Parts: sequence; C-alpha cells; structure tokens
Amino acid sequence: MTEKTETRGGGWTRHLPLIAIAVVAVIGAVTLRDYLSFETLKDNREALLAFRDDNYVLTVAVFMAAYIAIVAFSLPGATVATLTGGFLFATFPGALFNVTAATIGAALIFLAARWGLGETLSRRMEASDGTVRKIKDGIAENDWSVLFLIRLVPAVPFFVANLVPAFVGVPLWKFVVTTFLGIIPGAVVYTSVGAGLGEVFARGETPNLGIIFEPRILLPILGLCLLAALPILLKAVRGKKGL
Repeated sequence: MTEKTETRGGGWTRHLPLIAIAVVAVIGAVTLRDYLSFETLKDNREALLAFRDDNYVLTVAVFMAAYIAIVAFSLPGATVATLTGGFLFATFPGALFNVTAATIGAALIFLAARWGLGETLSRRMEASDGTVRKIKDGIAENDWSVLFLIRLVPAVPFFVANLVPAFVGVPLWKFVVTTFLGIIPGAVVYTSVGAGLGEVFARGETPNLGIIFEPRILLPILGLCLLAALPILLKAVRGKKGL
C-alpha cells in the first residue's frame, strides 16, 4: 500500500510543472491579452526607450526574463515581445536576445512536458506495434530534419513545436540546437519589423505582421524547409530503389 501511494504521489509530482504551465497559460490568456499587445507597446514606447537609455543592461535582463516567461508558459504576446526586442535593441542585437530568450523558454516547457508525460508516452510508443510506433520511429530516424522543419514552417504553432519533440523522446541538446537555429529566420524578420516601429508609430499605422508570408521572405524560408527535408526525400528515394 505504501509503495503504491508513493508511486502515485511521485506520478502527481511529475505532472505538477505541466499543470502549473496549463493554469498560468489559461489565466494569462484571460488577463494578459490586453496588456501584452501592440497598443500597450505603442502607448508606453517613450517610457520604455527612456528606461532603456538609463538602464541598458537591466532592460535586456528584464526583457529576456519576460520573453522566457511568455514562451515557457505559452502566454499571449510572443509576437509583440519579438517586435519589442527589435524596437528596443534594433535588429541586432535584438534578434539575438529574442532567439536566446525564446530558446530558453522553449527548453523549459520541453523539459516540463518530457518530465511530466514524455517518458511515459515514449515508453508506450516503443511498446506499440501500430501507426504510433511508426511515427515515433520516423521522427527518430529523421530527427534533425523533422526538428528543423517544424521550426522553419510558419504554419506550425510554436507551442506545438515545443511539445511534440518532448513526447517522442528527442534529446534536449538536439531540441535546443534546432530551436535556436530554426527560429532565426522568422525572428530576424519580425525583429527587423520591430526595429522600424518608430516610423510606424510616427505615421499612426500598425506593423505588417503578414510580412513573413510575402514572396521575398517566404520563398527563402521555404528554400530552407526544402533543404531541411532533403535527407528525408533522399532516404525515401533510396528506399524505393532498394525495393
């Protein structure tokens, strides 16, 4: 009885980080949506710039901590945070701050998911004989390509790309490397948009967040996606020839 109780207690303990993330995410979605917005950035732009000029290092630290929390708890406002990084720190080093903070936040939610559910799901996938096992084996066999693809494809939600690798047993270091490198193209685009917000504010306009889907931006990203998918395509072709 005691052993079972301890096992159950340990099981609940493992789920606590995910439960906390889910609770904070729901509360944040309800209470923070109006605060983590473009309008908030617009209304407080002068105060933010003044604070940055007087406390640059502190501004970087507070900004990155806030960005990490937004990603780790899947809070609304990640795009606005990226724009803010460009607005406060220019395209560079703003993009570096954005990518680093986003990667740390993604690693935290990845670890929470893997600790809470990932190991259990991975074992069940290993034990299964059907489609689920094939999906896991397919990802494991082409992990670098798949991880880069889910980061590069704009249509894949960021939180999905954080959770799926944790559930299929991807090593943390591969997740961190592919996250950091894979989000650079999109982060640079949105950071550069943020760097030009001063002019946008002066004209009384809103930033063009659909810029990433413009051909001049989207086509190079799709080219990177094709490059990432090339090993998978080559394996498929070789497999057919082998048959």
